[in-house]
Amino acid sequence: MSDAVAAPAGQRIFLDKQTPDAFKAYVRTAQTVRDAADAAGLDRVLVELVNLRVSQLNGCAYCLDTHTRAALAAGETPRRLGVLAAWRDTRLFTPRERAALALAEATTHPAEADAQDRAYAEAREVLDDAALSAVIWVAITINAFNRVSILSKHPVRES
Repeated sequence: MSDAVAAPAGQRIFLDKQTPDAFKAYVRTAQTVRDAADAAGLDRVLVELVNLRVSQLNGCAYCLDTHTRAALAAGETPRRLGVLAAWRDTRLFTPRERAALALAEATTHPAEADAQDRAYAEAREVLDDAALSAVIWVAITINAFNRVSILSKHPVRES
């Protein structure tokens, strides 16, 4: 018998509350991915840019709110955050960040094989194997959290 409380008819359940052991496993995975990103030399700003770009593509308001605050706390600027959705059209992002963002987009939309091949090739030019792997894992992980939040309709808190 689950300890979770049943949602009223027509209301979405919070998947993280309904199946807490599965969610805790995702949280442990996210920590492992964060450790791999740290070990690969990915700074917190780059990781948060990947989290934000994937969350933009998926339309996850909850994760956008969470990772905007995290990016700002890590030292990201409001200006760069404001143009992140159009990162290709600005020179505000480094080649390493651009490669990570393209790879994150390709990971989020894997059916676009040509874009995936281009992103991977570009990433190979500026990211070593550990960094490339870590970026992909960061994108995979935030994609999973986006789906949990979107399907649960997690609200963005007022404060």
